[in-house]
Amino acid sequence: MTASRQRGFTLIELVVVITILGILAAFAVPKFISLTTQARIAALNGLAGSMKSAASLARGMAMVGGVAPAGTVTMEGATIQLVNSYPDSITGIQLAVNANTTASTGDFTSVPGTSATTVATYESNSVNPVSANCAVTYLPATTTAPPVVTVVSSAC
Repeated sequence: MTASRQRGFTLIELVVVITILGILAAFAVPKFISLTTQARIAALNGLAGSMKSAASLARGMAMVGGVAPAGTVTMEGATIQLVNSYPDSITGIQLAVNANTTASTGDFTSVPGTSATTVATYESNSVNPVSANCAVTYLPATTTAPPVVTVVSSAC
């Protein structure tokens, strides 16, 4: 007589493994969900830094070149319109950040009802409409104050 041996896992072993995997997933999934929000906020902070740097660079170029406060500067082939020696609203700051000769409205748009404000979202407007609660706001300079860049990330 030959003894036959069964191969495989018992039902108890399978239940224990599935339970352990379920517990691990319960702790891991919230961590991964939280990462997307953190990534969006980091992208907004990066864009805000780029906007501040571009505005400062445009101002520096205007000062060195002796350009009038309401004149223009050229940054990598793009003509930037200035207000008090800083990039103006939508087109100016977008061109300064993108260093591009054409103004695409993919990421930069005005917030309805606030014509002097430029808002940049972390993703294209064609994908998601502008969310005022997940955006970078650029308020152009005035004759008495430099531009203000604000990050709002309450709904990212």
